[in-house]
Amino acid sequence: MEVTGNNVVLNLQGQNNMKHVEPDDFIIHLRSFQGGLERATITGKVSTAYTVLTPRNGVVADYYRWLLKSDGYIQELRTTTNQLRDGQSIKYRDFVKVVLPVPPEDEQQAIANYLDRETTQIDTLIAEQRRLVEMMKKRILSFNDQCFYGADGKRTVLLKRVLRRIDRPAFPGLGVVTAYRDGAVTLRSNRREEGYTFSEKEDGYQEVRPGDLVFHGLDGFAGAVGISDSHGNATPVYHVCETIAGDDPEYVAFLLRYLGTSGFLATQAPNVRQRAVDFRNWAMFARIPLSLPDFATQRSVVRNIREQTARTDTLIAESERLIELSQERRAALITAAVTGQMDVRREG
Repeated sequence: MEVTGNNVVLNLQGQNNMKHVEPDDFIIHLRSFQGGLERATITGKVSTAYTVLTPRNGVVADYYRWLLKSDGYIQELRTTTNQLRDGQSIKYRDFVKVVLPVPPEDEQQAIANYLDRETTQIDTLIAEQRRLVEMMKKRILSFNDQCFYGADGKRTVLLKRVLRRIDRPAFPGLGVVTAYRDGAVTLRSNRREEGYTFSEKEDGYQEVRPGDLVFHGLDGFAGAVGISDSHGNATPVYHVCETIAGDDPEYVAFLLRYLGTSGFLATQAPNVRQRAVDFRNWAMFARIPLSLPDFATQRSVVRNIREQTARTDTLIAESERLIELSQERRAALITAAVTGQMDVRREG
């Protein structure tokens, strides 16, 4: 298979204030690590922030659309520009260093046709699984509505009559506990080791013990509340609590999470920002009204939520795994086809 550099396959257009684009031109934002390279399908203009490349004679644009988005090509681009990180712009002189295969024109077209057909089937499967995941998530929301909506047969009291804030000093040598928006409260190390912001000093940190109800003062509105499964320390943004009136702490945690994700907490907050509802002040948090059934009903609701959530989480995990496998198959299929590792004419 013949190979050549990008600049032999695609001609660079001149630099103007605005650049004219025709169908089959390639528009590059020079952030190709993030997929910032697309084939145009309409006539129009783009700003000078983009690079526009026009295919030469004998080049099937659809074939190079697949090639330039393949994992193998992106990896080669990374190798050529090995000092760049994701999000940094790629210079044109580096972009054209990548060597490209140039199969015969009829083979280019056959590969493009094959990938159009095969990836459409895979994409349809992925879309169906994503719809299934969304449907199952909505089912959980509907189930929670049934569990918590309404005040009939319940006592309505302020949160301060249900929970007491626990003020413990930090326990030396323990890891950091985080409340996640999926309702888990656990050591950060149980989720991942990277991507967190750490403070050199633990001023204001507090001990968290297994069984404590933990509410994130800024993210609780989005579901960051639950029962801790870990022994560790939490930052001052958290309220670490215990029940004081004989209520089930897990039920109260589920209820608070529902009140947050359903939007109720946002109506009670003194300070609402675009991405946060501020309940860091305990006095403000303590004034939230809660409607609570008797203890036996609370335990029954907790059991039902656990069972329903476990079944749904299993189905969601299966769908997400199928999506992941389909995406891997799609990427491998594209790479194999555009690099000549498979004869698509036989596959057809």
